[in-house]
Amino acid sequence: MSNNTLMVQGTTSDAGKSTLVAALCRIYARQGVKVAPFKPQNMALNSAVTPDGGEIGRAQAVQAQAANVPLSVDFNPVLLKPQSDKNAQVIIHGKVFSSMDAQNYHDYKKIALDAVISSHQRLQENYQRIVVEGAGSPAEINLRAGDIANMGFAEQVDCPVIIIADIDKGGVFAHLVGTLALLSESEQARVVGFVINRFRGDIKLLEPGLEWLEQHTGKPVFGVLPYIHGLHIAAEDAVAVQQQVTDAKLKVIVPVTPRMSNHNDFDALRVHPQIDLQFIYASQLQQTELPAADLIILAGSKNTRDDLAFIKAQGWDSQINRHLRYGGKVFGICGGYQMLGTLINDPLGIEGESGVSQGLALLPISTELARDKTLTNQQGMLSLNGKSVAVSGYEIHVGQTQKDESLAAIVNINGQLQGAVSDDQQVAGCYLHGLFDSAQAVELLANWCHSELSEHVEFSQVQERAIDTLADVCQQHLDLTKLEQIMNNWSNR
Repeated sequence: MSNNTLMVQGTTSDAGKSTLVAALCRIYARQGVKVAPFKPQNMALNSAVTPDGGEIGRAQAVQAQAANVPLSVDFNPVLLKPQSDKNAQVIIHGKVFSSMDAQNYHDYKKIALDAVISSHQRLQENYQRIVVEGAGSPAEINLRAGDIANMGFAEQVDCPVIIIADIDKGGVFAHLVGTLALLSESEQARVVGFVINRFRGDIKLLEPGLEWLEQHTGKPVFGVLPYIHGLHIAAEDAVAVQQQVTDAKLKVIVPVTPRMSNHNDFDALRVHPQIDLQFIYASQLQQTELPAADLIILAGSKNTRDDLAFIKAQGWDSQINRHLRYGGKVFGICGGYQMLGTLINDPLGIEGESGVSQGLALLPISTELARDKTLTNQQGMLSLNGKSVAVSGYEIHVGQTQKDESLAAIVNINGQLQGAVSDDQQVAGCYLHGLFDSAQAVELLANWCHSELSEHVEFSQVQERAIDTLADVCQQHLDLTKLEQIMNNWSNR
């Protein structure tokens, strides 16, 4: 009986599962409860590196921060990182297991379940409370067989489930009632109540619907969470919508590619009040023209050669060259750094079909993808424009990059030099994710782009305030006493 485990499932993706789990982790941690986040199976291209060199979903790293506990691969035992529309890299307990298509992975789920259960058992032994995040929706009929991400896991460990729905999308009662109706009888009995997320307006107008929902389903509504404006918390996978900043000191654009990964690298830039950072989609552009900017950043990628081909297909390569001719700057992180070079060689077909791709030829570097994956947390110095600041971050890559010996490095990690900057100081890149999370690094980047930022913004503090805000809102608007009573009674049914 998992009387210390509570699971949060959602009616849809982006319903608020990740943020509710983070909020509950912070609430329990405030109460002195040793709490751990858990997501049995995560499909995401945003990831984090654990102290022992494992890889887990970024959302679980944020939830661990909320719980005030160090990262562990047991928080996310199965991570799927899509490499194409049909294939994904399968990561088990933090390490790459294989690349599989959907059908092969479906057959593999029985083995993956063992990894999930063993992680949960270890957490049970070491934590007083485990708050579990489901994936997508539990009512996906085509995925029910062998499910390990939602009700399949909940049934296996016998834990209660909360279902959260986003009212801002519309149709919240249909979402909740329809999801419940598509569950089996035993799964329906496992649902102990609902949470409605992102409500705007007068709650009195919603109350008749809440009363109907409780009468119709026999399940309580634990509360209605308001829409929180200006909340900055790392997204699990969805790219955050960013409004343009008027009178910005620095304008940054990030071209969005199909397999872009770790876009949370840009959260510290996105939340800065003097930086206008825009994610640029090909579908948004007229005649595929990239807008004017001080800086173009090429993000990481789970399939670097395919994303490079996408950039070239949009004509963005020639537009980047034009941007440089007009004095703009270009920075590449991880896969984006590899794209800046002369070629990318994937002889073993690590990320897709084997082969060689010509890079953007903006830096005299070349990359060969290898089977072994680099997973490590790092601390060092970032140097640009003759100035240096301390940075910390993490590396997640399979490429080994060679550069011209005369090319200056930009990162020094305990005497090991990495990354590169062009002789004309217009193009730079490195493998270090998260290097712009510190205010000093953001200001150094702005200086490299000939801009001065007068406001000093520490992203770690912004993130902490966001987690505290989430916890405060949940404590105010959710009936946590009723929830705790249900938790305490669950094993005595």
